[in-house]
Amino acid sequence: MIRAKCAWVWNKKFTVSRTTKVVGQPTNRVARPIPASSTLTHRQGPERRRRRFVCARASAPVEQEEEVKSGANLNGFFLDDEVLREIERGIAADLGLGNPSLPEETSALLRRLVRAGSSENDDEGEKFERTDERRVPGCASRVWLSAEVVDASGGLVCFRGDSDSAVSRGLCASLCRNFSGKLTPSEFLSLGSDFLKRVTADVDPILAGSHHRHGLHSIFDSMRKRANELTLADGAIPEPFPSLVVTAKGLHPKGAYAESQARYLEPDPARVRRLVDLLRETKCGVVAHFYMDPEVQGVLAAAKRDWPHIHISDSLVMADRAVDMVAEGGCEKICVLGVDFMSENVRATLDHQGHRDVGVFRMAADLIGCTLAEAAEAEGYSRYLEEAEKSSENSLHVVYINTSLKTKALAQHQVPTITCTSSNVVQTILQSSSQLEGDLSVFYGPDAYMGANIAEMLARLAQMTDEEVQKVHPKHDASSIKNLLSRFRYYGDGICVVHDMFGAEVADTIERCYSDAYLTAHFEVPGEMFGLALRASHRGGRGVIGSTQNILDFILSKVQESVSHDLSSERLQFVLGTESGMITSVVNSVQDLLRQAGSPVEVEIVFPVNSSAVVTGVQDAAPAMPSGLNVVPGVAQGEGCGMEGGCASCPYMKMNSLDSLLGVLEMLRGGGKDSDAVLQQLEPRKYSETVGGKTFAEVGTVPILHMRHFQKNKELSGELVADILARGRGN
Repeated sequence: MIRAKCAWVWNKKFTVSRTTKVVGQPTNRVARPIPASSTLTHRQGPERRRRRFVCARASAPVEQEEEVKSGANLNGFFLDDEVLREIERGIAADLGLGNPSLPEETSALLRRLVRAGSSENDDEGEKFERTDERRVPGCASRVWLSAEVVDASGGLVCFRGDSDSAVSRGLCASLCRNFSGKLTPSEFLSLGSDFLKRVTADVDPILAGSHHRHGLHSIFDSMRKRANELTLADGAIPEPFPSLVVTAKGLHPKGAYAESQARYLEPDPARVRRLVDLLRETKCGVVAHFYMDPEVQGVLAAAKRDWPHIHISDSLVMADRAVDMVAEGGCEKICVLGVDFMSENVRATLDHQGHRDVGVFRMAADLIGCTLAEAAEAEGYSRYLEEAEKSSENSLHVVYINTSLKTKALAQHQVPTITCTSSNVVQTILQSSSQLEGDLSVFYGPDAYMGANIAEMLARLAQMTDEEVQKVHPKHDASSIKNLLSRFRYYGDGICVVHDMFGAEVADTIERCYSDAYLTAHFEVPGEMFGLALRASHRGGRGVIGSTQNILDFILSKVQESVSHDLSSERLQFVLGTESGMITSVVNSVQDLLRQAGSPVEVEIVFPVNSSAVVTGVQDAAPAMPSGLNVVPGVAQGEGCGMEGGCASCPYMKMNSLDSLLGVLEMLRGGGKDSDAVLQQLEPRKYSETVGGKTFAEVGTVPILHMRHFQKNKELSGELVADILARGRGN
């Protein structure tokens, strides 16, 4: 196998940069180079970092220890320059690249593609079998593709394809003709997933408003998938990840893990009725996070039909919906199904809205922790903020919403602080820098992977044109992004225990076996998974990075596109690069869409978990986890988590069981001294400590209010700007 060895080196210009050297190592499998297209492509867990926090000084490119000769040494393979030029010339000729600025070029290109498709040998086209196994997903029309190594060609890969659309047939014909018989499967893979994007950069503006742009990249991704299959020896094809196929009529799980996820999506009506009765009697609303166990979410989704005061969402929206349930729905109590900082956030938001008399209850007397939130309460995080606190520069601390009120309060006391979510963090940072006219140092924390991913996104933005940058934020250009990147820092020692496990092994399997699937990734995943999804998002919108809500919206938008094309036997495949608890919301939303349209489209949700990690009934509880709690609760058999393999389930979230919820509601209904004593232990953490003469709750809500102002007005509040200037250069 070809592996990448990485080392941290000191560089006066860039402060810290990463050197990558691709070296060959003996293996029984065919060599598959790891792409080196991103400075954050390879796994770098916080425990392996040399520094507690990282300065992203400037866009520091990866320094290759082995010189690339005329662009021909790609990922460890030396390719003939003339072969590459021949491929590029052929594709350019087929697409007529030359003057993409003329409006009539779109129709001219489509006519050219129709001719390219019709020029193929008709007899050969009739012999091509249009099987389901050869279908290319993600195209507006039906496309089929095959790949084989022809002995007479000396081991070179040959592609064949067909489509029921004349334009798509032309796209397929062009790619198949220009790549066939020129490269071995391994050489073809070494081109990288971005090769076609670079070659066809001039044609993207022409097809920007056309679904054929997506089809072009979908076909190329399927070619990569089929070429990879040719590189694997017999029996060496990895076991597929478990998945769940969703149709308008039902669910079809593949693999034991998927079976465990699907089991509770059609809940027991008796349990649903019991929950509804208890909620109605106690006048209680329920807010739950997307990461709840499928059993809980399945029952909650069914109960919502009879008791509307139930909501499943991201952490920030949970608090907003709790306020609505009280103010508009008449709820007198709120049950929070999430980790402790979520219940704290609900409590603080209700208090701020004047609803201090409303009870808020967690689902366990024990702490329902979060490794990410705990990292921000460590002493190291306070030391990290000392640089901003002691600096004479204008500084802003952008803290992830998934932290405790204590963290927010102490941070606000040290540095002007605003909270963020995974969906608004990039815009928060861009707007803050713009509003302070670039005179601002930004400190992000505590999620190390999200910080690294933000730095990578800024580095990529800095390499774009001013026009491209302004599509992301109208007040920025490439120069201002470079300035922001030089003043952006992130904490390097905080992780989400779930997203930390979407590492190198999972990313490699996805790239080899799911290259033609849509890729979704939460902002908290490591660089390997982030890089895959980021590159996919730049290839005709075949991926998304963001919050759980962003992921859900992306999936639904692609399903809606497919439904509108009205294709038969269409199957879309999505890799779910976040916690598997999302599957309930995905299934319910997708099925509603398919049923309303009467569509035969199938949607396959892939769980990227490590099938070699086995969770058994006698396995010890994970370190630092509640006693008796397995790493992946609910696993049916033989599939689970691995530290290098991927994990689809948060053990802390699973402390919020359906039995716990029913038990809390029974106590709320029954009352009595014993119940009251237990219920007191279920209330959110109350802080007696003060900072600056105010309680943690008072100070900790300030960063949240700053974020709410930003969300509403798309700019920092005057109060926050004044605080930044008062503690920085304005002091």
